[in-house]
Amino acid sequence: MSPSDVRFGSANGLRFAYLEWGRGPLVLAMHGFPDTPHTWGVIGPALAAQGYRVVAPFLRGYAPTAMPEHDTTTQTLGEDVVALITALGADRAHLIGHDWGAEAVYAAAGLAPSRVRTLTTVAIPHRAALTPTPKLAWALRHFVSLRLPGAEARFEADDFAMMDLLVRRWSPSWKFTEEDLAPVKACFREPGTTHAALGYYRAASVRTPGFMKPRVSVPTLCVAGADDPGVSPPAFEATRSHFTGGFHVAVIPGGHFCHREAAGEFLQRLLIHLGAVHP
Repeated sequence: MSPSDVRFGSANGLRFAYLEWGRGPLVLAMHGFPDTPHTWGVIGPALAAQGYRVVAPFLRGYAPTAMPEHDTTTQTLGEDVVALITALGADRAHLIGHDWGAEAVYAAAGLAPSRVRTLTTVAIPHRAALTPTPKLAWALRHFVSLRLPGAEARFEADDFAMMDLLVRRWSPSWKFTEEDLAPVKACFREPGTTHAALGYYRAASVRTPGFMKPRVSVPTLCVAGADDPGVSPPAFEATRSHFTGGFHVAVIPGGHFCHREAAGEFLQRLLIHLGAVHP
């Protein structure tokens, strides 16, 4: 997509940029790190063809969305999602989130479950029900390295070589190309984006926010990559007791970015969850 395809709107005190496909019930799709809304470039048009309106925002601090004044917390991410639903003229929305986008939609479901039709998360289990293990701690070591002094310079060095390294580490089965990461690197070249994106890690806490501790009453689909070296499918299944409105784990090929590696299979599972295949 070209810059002319990007739209803008205000929510939660910030000017958000977003991509949009189709008309119909709202599907709000939140990207993760390091990524942009282009991660939904296959899924968005496919959902639009099924009668949905898909909006994929650039998360706060990811240019051309405005830069926040402070590091972004989980609560702020959830508030952004709820405010975006309102700003887009909807009462409720289907929510999809990958990585930090998953954290955002989990937070929104905790803050305002009545605003959520369905919840779909990719690669990240709900933090309130996640069991700590040495393997998980090792997989999450970037939460430490990305908040250390000099992290921004290290991340930007050699044309964002660390971005390639992280994607290969998290999705070792994905044969991604320079073209796949080009929109992400273009976003991070914009002044302030790296600082804002790493601010999510600086603000991160191991403690689960109080509003996320109650069990989730929204119908939920968790999509896990069969080849994810960090968070294996059993870790998602172990969170089942935290969900009361219906819960399903879909294991598809790929790693952390399985929604891109196996977009067709992801879309099939998603459409069933949304009710487009079996209304």
